[in-house]
Amino acid sequence: MFRVRWLGRVEYRESLDLQRQLFHSSNDDHLLLLEHPHVFTGGPNTDLSHLLVEPSKFGATYEQTDRGGDITYHGPGQLTGYPILSLPGRRGGGIAETKTYIHQLEQVLIDALSELGLDNCGRLERHPGVWVHPVNERPRKIAAVGVRLSRGRTMHGFALNVATDLSWFDYIIPCGIEDYGVTSLENEGINASMERVVQEVSKKAIENWGTTGSEFAATAFPQHEKDLGAFKRSPTSTPNDEVKVLLRERKTTDRRQRRLHEVGVSDGLPITNRKPSWMKARIDLNDGYRRVRSTLRSLDLTTVCEEAGCPNIYECWGKNTATFMINGNRCTRACGFCLVDTRHPAPLDQQEPQRVAQAITAMSLDHVVITAVARDDLIDGGVSGFINTIKAIRIASPSTTIETLIPDFGGKKAALQSLVNERPDVINHNLETVARLQRAVRPSAGYARSLTLLARVKGEGVATKSGLITGLGESDKELLAALADLAAVGVDIVTIGQYLRPSPNHLPVQRWVAPETFEMLADHGRELGIGHVEAGPLTRSSYNASDSIQSLVVTQ
Repeated sequence: MFRVRWLGRVEYRESLDLQRQLFHSSNDDHLLLLEHPHVFTGGPNTDLSHLLVEPSKFGATYEQTDRGGDITYHGPGQLTGYPILSLPGRRGGGIAETKTYIHQLEQVLIDALSELGLDNCGRLERHPGVWVHPVNERPRKIAAVGVRLSRGRTMHGFALNVATDLSWFDYIIPCGIEDYGVTSLENEGINASMERVVQEVSKKAIENWGTTGSEFAATAFPQHEKDLGAFKRSPTSTPNDEVKVLLRERKTTDRRQRRLHEVGVSDGLPITNRKPSWMKARIDLNDGYRRVRSTLRSLDLTTVCEEAGCPNIYECWGKNTATFMINGNRCTRACGFCLVDTRHPAPLDQQEPQRVAQAITAMSLDHVVITAVARDDLIDGGVSGFINTIKAIRIASPSTTIETLIPDFGGKKAALQSLVNERPDVINHNLETVARLQRAVRPSAGYARSLTLLARVKGEGVATKSGLITGLGESDKELLAALADLAAVGVDIVTIGQYLRPSPNHLPVQRWVAPETFEMLADHGRELGIGHVEAGPLTRSSYNASDSIQSLVVTQ
């Protein structure tokens, strides 16, 4: 299977870690298409004298990689592509094989550029890449190529200048070539959107490397970077801003709906629409529920079970299990599906980890889920709360297995690594929805960032888990693609459940997904190699969490 993904704007290090996990753990072929923030990259043999400035002075970074070639630039307006392919033939990575693959890669770009109206492109002897007027006295490079080929598997790829600010190339000697310049589609008079370029490159890549069943999925076009402020508060905001925040949030329904319309999603079902019979959760104020509720209240603890309005609360608490929410009960993000309070967060409660541990001991829990609101106002993204809680639990109840359901920590690799170092039994991070709907559903997060987080955790040998919500406007085909992406980065456990609209200000339900569809999704996930798939209308991220981890122990 050849899977092509447009991921939008992605930090370079995140894309590199995602590549590496796909390179090592996936049996499928992939093509990752994306843009980078300003970054210069070089291979092992790069001559650093070709970097003419200190990148940080210009808001850029320099990244050393394991690809071939000299120094180049990546940035906005440039389509960067990373094919991760298993090539036929010998399983080596010799010079001849590498040249053949580079020739294929160049041809994909040449053919795509021809379709876009730039038909005077070709190769320049001794200089890999794609050139405009290569036999002219003024050849200029429009696409750079730098790859790695090992044991028949490829990494890295190409950088095609679409509407790139070419002045950034003045800060380097591009690819170590001083005699020729660089250009872009825009500079050559071709007015093509990034979406159009992605479409043409994807089509030619599938024609060259694809097989029957090749698939394409994309995050939304275009990217509205400036709009993020409406969904994410500044870390410097104060409690005095709460009234302004609340007034703004009353207006977000229109913004959220507009984002859905941009990706082809309708106004959805009225909130008064009757739920189908399979969506009715039974209210059972059983003894277990009352006992857990009493323990939590006595220790002044918060659970996501209550804050997110989970329909399984009576069942789970009845089984003497709960998902604790730490770092307060106010989130710095405003995802369109979530009921959690989005007012200004209060200071961290330093005694909270000990109270969580005390509750776990009092309830004799064998397995516990620790989650948290997003805390973009904190330097470490709130990871210290997880670490301190894990340590407290292990002192108070060493036999309890620990699952952490985490935010993305703003993509901070060091923060994630500090959590990984504590070795919780499971690290859960929800993908939530399909690629196309990410920016409408959770505009302060990202599809690629979430996949990268899961890839990084899996690469450290920790069991990984993720969850998907259905009924937000996605198709079954898109859900299958998202499951494939989770499987490709090695996720061990996946939960899939129906979205329930918490209030009129939240995203509307687009459809009620039938139980048999959840069964199909679960079967497909298992066929992809996911160890445990929990799927059903009322399934939530922490539902049957203890059972899922036990199933992994049995199968391993």
